[in-house]
Amino acid sequence: MDNSAIMATGAMAERLRRAGCVFAEEEAEVIAGAAADAVTRDRMVERRVRGEPLEQVVGFADFAGVRVRLRPGVFVPRVRSELLVRLAAEGNPRVVVDLCCGSGALGLAVQRRRPGVELHAADLDANATGCARDNGIIHVYEGDLYDPLPHTLHGRVDVLLANVPYVATAHLPLLPAEAREHEPSMALDGGADGLDIFRRVAGSAPKWLAAGGVLLSEITEAQQKAALAAIRVSGLDGDVVYDEDLEARVARARKG
Repeated sequence: MDNSAIMATGAMAERLRRAGCVFAEEEAEVIAGAAADAVTRDRMVERRVRGEPLEQVVGFADFAGVRVRLRPGVFVPRVRSELLVRLAAEGNPRVVVDLCCGSGALGLAVQRRRPGVELHAADLDANATGCARDNGIIHVYEGDLYDPLPHTLHGRVDVLLANVPYVATAHLPLLPAEAREHEPSMALDGGADGLDIFRRVAGSAPKWLAAGGVLLSEITEAQQKAALAAIRVSGLDGDVVYDEDLEARVARARKG
């Protein structure tokens, strides 16, 4: 990096820092690497200063070993979701379905670890399904949860990845502005206790899962008891996996 580039990156970092970005230097370097020219760079900085997520500003996110393209307004994959990927890759699954797929990051990260997997993805948001196709997923379906999936998947799915909306409606105003203002509410709002969508997913999961197949979904500590109850009602066996380093908690349901 020459002196002019160093100075430009330093100026970006200072502006980002004044806007409240905690990792201003790192973000400035990401923007500098993503911008094709000074005009694009300045526009990216302005978008970030206004509160748009960095990943949407630069158009990509690095997650669990894969780089995924992101469109504005598409849910940004979180580091904590790496627990979902790790659990999904266990047991060498053959068929994986990524429900509420967003950019498709979760399914793609599993496919990276298990290259032979047959990957399907679905989302209600047309912007998200377009983004998943941008990222090279072949089998992408638009619609409400299981509705758009082909019936040929009945009883064949080894892993149902369902990173469903699980924020309680009353807690939405407490989310960071980046999420509240730049990510679709349908990707965040899980209803009164945050588990409305999860209950629907768990209730229909037995029809789609293969014998021994698992459903994996992020939850909060406060949701553990209710999530396990929903799993039992569906006829599946359930437990909760917690990763202290990631501060991540996953409800896991298994079909006998």
